[in-house]
Amino acid sequence: MLSPNKRESPSRDGGNPPNSNYGEYAYSQGYGYGYGGGGAQRGFGDYFLVIRERFWTIFLVFLVIFSLVLVFTLTRIPAFQASARVQVFHRDPVAQQVQAQGSDAGEATAIGSVEDLNTQVQILESESIAMRVAEDLKDEDLRNFLAPYQRKGRPSPSAFAIIFANRKIVLQRLSLIIEVRYSHPDRIIAAKIANLLVDEYISYNQRLRVDEAMKAVENLKVQADIQEKRVKDLANSLLAYRQKNNMVSLDERKDIVTDKLKTLNNYVTETSAKLQNAEVLWKQVQERSDDPTRLLDLDFIASQPLIGRLQQEIASRKIAVAELSQHYRDKYPNMIEARQSLEETQSELKRALVGALVQIQDKYQTAKRDFDAAHMALASQEAQSLELDSYGVAYSNLERDYHINEQLLEGILARMRESAVTSDVQTEGAHIVDQAMPPAKPFSPKVLLNLSLGAVGGLGLGLAAGFFIAFVDDRVKTTYDIESVVGLPVIGILPLIKERLKSEERATIAATNASAQTAEAFRTIHAALRLKEESKNAKCIAITSTIPGEGKSFITTNMALTFAAHGERVVIVDCDLRRPNIHKLLNLENVKGTIDLASGTTTLEEATQKGFYPNLDVIVTGGRAKNPTQLLNSKNFETMIGELRKRYDRVFVDTPPMGAVSDALIILPLLDGLLFTIFFNRVRRKTAQHNVQRLGANIPCFGAVLNGLDLNIAHYYYKQYYDRSYQDYYANPDKDSTAR
Repeated sequence: MLSPNKRESPSRDGGNPPNSNYGEYAYSQGYGYGYGGGGAQRGFGDYFLVIRERFWTIFLVFLVIFSLVLVFTLTRIPAFQASARVQVFHRDPVAQQVQAQGSDAGEATAIGSVEDLNTQVQILESESIAMRVAEDLKDEDLRNFLAPYQRKGRPSPSAFAIIFANRKIVLQRLSLIIEVRYSHPDRIIAAKIANLLVDEYISYNQRLRVDEAMKAVENLKVQADIQEKRVKDLANSLLAYRQKNNMVSLDERKDIVTDKLKTLNNYVTETSAKLQNAEVLWKQVQERSDDPTRLLDLDFIASQPLIGRLQQEIASRKIAVAELSQHYRDKYPNMIEARQSLEETQSELKRALVGALVQIQDKYQTAKRDFDAAHMALASQEAQSLELDSYGVAYSNLERDYHINEQLLEGILARMRESAVTSDVQTEGAHIVDQAMPPAKPFSPKVLLNLSLGAVGGLGLGLAAGFFIAFVDDRVKTTYDIESVVGLPVIGILPLIKERLKSEERATIAATNASAQTAEAFRTIHAALRLKEESKNAKCIAITSTIPGEGKSFITTNMALTFAAHGERVVIVDCDLRRPNIHKLLNLENVKGTIDLASGTTTLEEATQKGFYPNLDVIVTGGRAKNPTQLLNSKNFETMIGELRKRYDRVFVDTPPMGAVSDALIILPLLDGLLFTIFFNRVRRKTAQHNVQRLGANIPCFGAVLNGLDLNIAHYYYKQYYDRSYQDYYANPDKDSTAR
């Protein structure tokens, strides 16, 4: 049965109070924000949770920003803004356009492009314009101008600095209109300064035009002097060149040289043809020079009269020798004479052939000499022609330079006369469209606009601060954090117990129904554990957490009561040997228990406190252990777990936090699985993730239980677990008991 004894109540969350250490061991919180794999997705509700959770931070930042803007707006001196408008021209109204050296004197302030227009705006915004306006303020005007800015005990401010800070130049879109605005606490002074700014701008443009025109005249005069000297020098150079190179009859000499070139070209062509013919004949003769008789094969040799006649004589003498040889012997005088005549004729033919060879050689040499002489004469004549051409080119260049520079001189003199005329003409590149008039009402401060900007800015910075703090704060708040980062499925959520209950009342909520929603949450976890075969068949289940104060002992007792209420034999074993808590929650004596069983100094029967609740027994620690790891590693402790498996349907083991000590890792291999307790908004994501990863793949974790959730937050972000429409159902279970 439940014990009637009373004990002091622990913290409202139903578990251990939050501590910075566990026994003699400190737990780690130094893991940064991160995300693991998981199917959960962040939605609008997660961001709305940040806003709701950080509402006071957002509100405080908003209040500070809005208050600062409000104070600034209400304490600022009202200022009037007067504006004058001025139009700038594309070109000067005067029709002259005088070219100055390197730029246009008449276009110094004319608008030809967007860059020119922006240049005029920059001139209006320049310090020189503001300085001239400050110099124009004298006596009473200056005193009235400085009066709003003077403070007792402080030096008088600079008029230039005030003008420069409060003027504003605005270019009207798609136009050549520039608006000059000036703000001042005195409406009359504001209009006066705006008009002075425009007047100084127009005066500046006029001075610039006059200065540019006078500078153009001076530059043109210098250019004219230089150009005149250059023309004279070129005329003298042209005359000297003619005299030096006898260029008076250049055209006639050029005609003579050209005729000679034509004649020599024809002559070279003729000698070249003769040389080619002679060379052909000479090569044919050379090929047969070793045997003169072979020359007779050549038609131009054989066709010579002497050689032809000697060939006929030789033929007739051969016939005569042949006829005599038929009648006479070789010694016969007529035969001897006939043979001698034949030999003499043959010798004469050979001499004639040699003479013909020499003659052909002489013709070849003569043709070659004639060709070389003609070629040299042609080259000489070409060189003379090129020389005349070079003289002509140099002369033409000098003559062209002379005419060009003469025309340039005439142009410079004409421009100088025009510049001299236009320098005396007053031109304007701009004129005033609207004079500034004293404004009727203040321009600033703009109370509504400032307060609106303050509200928007304060809200924006507040939201930014809230989300930044939420980003830095990586504590577990949602099922997304547990499933996506820690990596465990959420099998149940326990609401924050707001009722003032004592420790034993909290530890037995599942049996007493002191908090209907909490009791129902434990029954939901019981049902979830029975849905899967692994958790359904598990006999020994550990309850652990990351850090102290997450309510693992509270969950252990109530889960044991839930299973016992469903007819299973259940035992609670307190294995937190460093800081035992089960006996406090259940108001039991802590004399004998787990320490004694692990030491072998008592029996299981003696250590078990039976009948705490129907089907529920409890084994407390029996004190605090000095050597908990040795006891949990002992053979006796392993035997105790084995014996409990035989006697009970379910064994719930309360273990120390995993982030504090390693005792849970020693116990887990002897058990069938565990439930991981995570308290809402207390443990860091990466710390919980790290400790879950320490379990490894061999120890089944049935899921995580999110403890201490405020139902107001659950209404917004845990609708899949809780809905406000069921509050009356939990609070008044018998309200509609008669309904069927």
